[in-house]
Amino acid sequence: MELPYEITEAMVQCFGKCFHYKDRMEAFLRAAGVSAALAGKYRNEYKFVWARKTLADLSQSDQGHDVQRRILTELCKLKNVPDSEVQDRDAALDALRSLKNLAVDHDLYVEHEKAAGDQRQAFAKEKIKLFAERAAKLEDLRRRFNEALVNPNRQVAGYFLEDLLKELFALFAIDYRKPYKTATQQIDGHVAFEGFDYLVEARWRKEQPGVQEIGGFKTKVDTKLESTRGIFIAVQGIRPDVIGQFQGRGCNVIFWDGADLVEVLEGRVDLLDAMKFKIERAAQEGRTFVPLREFSR
Repeated sequence: MELPYEITEAMVQCFGKCFHYKDRMEAFLRAAGVSAALAGKYRNEYKFVWARKTLADLSQSDQGHDVQRRILTELCKLKNVPDSEVQDRDAALDALRSLKNLAVDHDLYVEHEKAAGDQRQAFAKEKIKLFAERAAKLEDLRRRFNEALVNPNRQVAGYFLEDLLKELFALFAIDYRKPYKTATQQIDGHVAFEGFDYLVEARWRKEQPGVQEIGGFKTKVDTKLESTRGIFIAVQGIRPDVIGQFQGRGCNVIFWDGADLVEVLEGRVDLLDAMKFKIERAAQEGRTFVPLREFSR
């Protein structure tokens, strides 16, 4: 039997408020019996939307209804929020309490089928699986990147870079929009990260970009909302004297080169950590290009 609407909406609120990292939310869904394909199907959506669409898909079959109840049971078993980094812990705990009360009112509260330790163990196993799957996908991207390195057709390499960035950011649950056009501009990509919008310029050419090229990109950034920043990725690298023209006060462009991408593709630096590292160095020190090899120093 399908769960009542107010129960599923309360479950959605729990997912949206109790989880900070998408890896943990996906691992929780999988530990509760959601298939790997469905658990990650809507991962690029906001967590509230992700949960709502997943529960809606499960409502299409009797087997899905059973999984919905297992998810409800696992949520009711939580005594604390799964992610200590959630923005509002009190609101998250209130969401859990409200769900448990509704489950009792509807006579849907299911007694623990497993001990709490078993729940944590299942959750941990799914997290390990997620990390293994990510490592395999990263290895595939790294292999394709190395193939593109020796491809003499730089136009093909440039198109591949666009696809690589979309796949790479999606792998770390960062929203990424592929190239698009406005009435007057061509934008290589867009990233939403920690409350800011980032336009992306992706270059993989024989020659390193000059001041004029980067200045043109900065103009695109400057014509958007004040909270918009830029990420300029040049696989071939950027000369220090050119970068020096875009540092200090008023600069809103952060630079990446091919070596930075390799650090992420080879798994030495998590993409989320890499983004935060570069942004923090630009904000705190005015350095718009900091090689990721400095990350562990």
